[in-house]
Amino acid sequence: MNEIELGELLMMLSLVFALTYALGYFFSRFRIPSILAALFVGMALSYTAFSASIHSVPAFENTFTFLSNLGVLFLLFYIGLQIDLREMRRSSSDIVWLTVLNTAIPFVFGVAAMLLYGYGWAVALVIGMTRMPTAEAVIVPILDEFQMIKTRIGTFIIGAGVLDDIIEVILVGIVSIWIGTKTGEIHGGVIGLLSGIAAFGFISWLFHIWISRITKEWEPKTLSALMLFSLIILFGFGGFGEYVELGMVVGAITAGVIMRPLFETEERRGELLSSTTQTLSYGFFGVLFFFWVGFNADMAGFFEEPLLAVVLYLVGTLGKLFGVLLMVPMKKLKLKEAVIIGVGLDARLTTEIIVAQLLYSAAIIDLKLFTALVAASSFTAITVPLIFSQLIRYWGKDVTAQS
Repeated sequence: MNEIELGELLMMLSLVFALTYALGYFFSRFRIPSILAALFVGMALSYTAFSASIHSVPAFENTFTFLSNLGVLFLLFYIGLQIDLREMRRSSSDIVWLTVLNTAIPFVFGVAAMLLYGYGWAVALVIGMTRMPTAEAVIVPILDEFQMIKTRIGTFIIGAGVLDDIIEVILVGIVSIWIGTKTGEIHGGVIGLLSGIAAFGFISWLFHIWISRITKEWEPKTLSALMLFSLIILFGFGGFGEYVELGMVVGAITAGVIMRPLFETEERRGELLSSTTQTLSYGFFGVLFFFWVGFNADMAGFFEEPLLAVVLYLVGTLGKLFGVLLMVPMKKLKLKEAVIIGVGLDARLTTEIIVAQLLYSAAIIDLKLFTALVAASSFTAITVPLIFSQLIRYWGKDVTAQS
């Protein structure tokens, strides 16, 4: 990247932050989380000359993608710092029930829809699986803005979201293996996938157990040293999560959970660093993450394949909501809690698009289905945060009181 390109990139970033600041100020007057402003700024700029400027220079697109990925890491690292494992253990059986119901029902709906459209069982099963995962990275920052991370709703969404990430890994693994059998390419196989997950879990457990002893030997003496140590853990587990195909989302949350005891022990320095991490996450990296989500949303796909896109959207959305609502007669959730959680768990993003791209590139699905999948995912990623934030705005106090 030469000096002219660097200057242009910095001006682009300045424009993104300026528009986000202005729209965020407007949103704040209506109690809409200001971080959502970046989402709509990204959508708007994707239809201007700004989009052509980004796509015409590979370095620009790569930089925004990298900064967006850092946004996921820092946002979810901070969320991990807020997670109380003891509270999660108390709700573990309910979280498992929630995960089963909010994934099984959308899966069945998705398979049925594809079969009705005339697709074969193999495609129907895979597309049904794309209705299952949750992109908790889109929803959890909104929970945090409303200070609901430590409530029952926050515990359920984060817990189910983490378990959903395992489903995402299995989904991508199945698709990769399936494509490999059709093209003759090798993709690691199930054994390699399960071995990686087991290794990640074991090392995470070791760090969680030994982190206090490690820091006694090499205790960070200053705030900057504590920050550096945190970055080692964050990037290490984020990278390890990607390496074993669990994803950096799981890695970042795990890093935060591991570092939480150290932050509590450090008291003043830990509190200050936690506050600094929050500011950096929501004031810089998080803005770029939500901007990039909106910028890459394919809303035009709804007009190209509207009926199929709407069907795919509804089977996922209604399936998630219906699955969570089943926990109301089971006496595990109140009605308002179930509605909020059902909407929150409906956020979908990268996995659906990645699977769609893999299947389309291998000529397993047609352009019509590919376009509809991307459009449905994009629409969900944009509408769910807005609906979710409004539900919390109106029902937040009620559900907190119920807890």
